Amino acid sequence: MAGGRLMIPSIDQCCELMDQYRMLDNIRAHSFMVARVAALIAHGLRKADVFVAIEPVIAGALLHDIAKTPCLHNGENHAIVGRDICLQHGLDELAEIVAEHVVLRGAITELGASAKEIVNYADKRVRHDQVVSLEERKEYLVGHYGRDDLKLCQLIQDNFVTIRLLEQRLFVQLDFGPDDIAGLVADRTRWDALLLPLELFL
Repeated sequence: MAGGRLMIPSIDQCCELMDQYRMLDNIRAHSFMVARVAALIAHGLRKADVFVAIEPVIAGALLHDIAKTPCLHNGENHAIVGRDICLQHGLDELAEIVAEHVVLRGAITELGASAKEIVNYADKRVRHDQVVSLEERKEYLVGHYGRDDLKLCQLIQDNFVTIRLLEQRLFVQLDFGPDDIAGLVADRTRWDALLLPLELFL
């Protein structure tokens, strides 16, 4: 923290942390696509006169899976370990975003959206490094993680009920729909412009 302000890492600093925690290339590619989707939504909300702090959204999206690689080997909860990593590095403002990128705690914001909600939703729209529908993402998670665990399968199903509600709350405020995301994030010029604020503010 500098001058009482919680630190938000730049994109380069996020990449340095990815290197430090040996993030696998496929997880890094996933994280950058989640950041694209999150930035698109955050800027869309700002365009609709909804206040959203862009920098923590982008940084939180880039680092949401910061603990995924080590947790592949030890079986720990990567969201909780990721939160702890953020706290260890003084990234207090990102800790909650990372902690809740799998499952949101508490009620969904009625108007506007929090950074953790935007990142959580963006993560649910990206399978590997491709934008997919919520249904496609749910099917992947159930097949990959819940196939032999009925309790976990039900938890995933229940979580996506919440995510669908979040999707409705988000997109009633935006001038584009859920099905437009893939095309919008594919525009490299738009992507560069969306990321620019993170470098300008830090």
